[in-house]
Amino acid sequence: MSQRSIETGLRKFDLNLLPVFWTLMKTRSVTRTGEALFLSQPATSAALARLRTAFKDDLFVRQGRTLEPTPKAEALMEQLGPLMQGVAGALGESIPFDPATDARTFRIGMSEDVAMAVMPALPAIRQAAPNCRLIIRAASYRTISDMFGTREISTAIGHVEELPASAKQRVLRRGGWVVLRDAASSGPVDLDEYCARPHLLVTPRGDLTGFADAILAGLGRQREVVLGLPDYALIPRAVLGTNMLCLVSEMVYEALSILDDNHRLAADPPPFPCEDSVTYIAWRSAVDHDPGEMWIRNQLIQALTRH
Repeated sequence: MSQRSIETGLRKFDLNLLPVFWTLMKTRSVTRTGEALFLSQPATSAALARLRTAFKDDLFVRQGRTLEPTPKAEALMEQLGPLMQGVAGALGESIPFDPATDARTFRIGMSEDVAMAVMPALPAIRQAAPNCRLIIRAASYRTISDMFGTREISTAIGHVEELPASAKQRVLRRGGWVVLRDAASSGPVDLDEYCARPHLLVTPRGDLTGFADAILAGLGRQREVVLGLPDYALIPRAVLGTNMLCLVSEMVYEALSILDDNHRLAADPPPFPCEDSVTYIAWRSAVDHDPGEMWIRNQLIQALTRH
């Protein structure tokens, strides 16, 4: 293709449509694409119509609640994907970020214990970046990879197992574990009392077995978990006034302690050896050098590593 025909083609095509196509391929949703690009739903639908006209193909066909790409769209993505990533990286590195004046939206995925721990730092982040918005999404090691792939989040904090090859990660903090109890109940808790008293377990999956049960089994002991809860914030109301115990990471205990003005909760060391609780921070490689993303990552790292 001649240089002149390339220039003519670029003049005829609205390059502003490319981010819409890219995001549609990731989200498979007109609504979520509009949210990601700060476009109204009619504007996003109009952009899709223009894309269909430009490429003389439907590009996306609705199947249930999602838009499935046509073979033409898949072929375009294979060609345009690396180019779009390169452009995004180049622009991200060249555009400075001033938290005092700039307006950005940061989308961070966190496990619930991390979200609890980071809450006290949010007022300072808000004060430092008054025009920015922070959206915290529930994310676990089961969902982080897919959420990176659909660009629902740019950064994730929590327990990480499998990540896309295009993501980066580092250990954010290592910590121990504590046995929470009502401060009015007997303590410290030794192994015999740990096995004799009833237990509470935070279990999003709904089971009543945790890693402590495997450790106890290796010691020829066992415990009885009598209550499963969906989130950590419910622990104080469930434990106080009872003789129940709950094994939690030090990060969870730190978060709960901020809310425990009257020191009604006590924490004992576990009566058996536990591996460290490891928290990771991971992010999409495309935002590795983005000044704004670097800033928010640094804020979160400082908040969660400050003991």
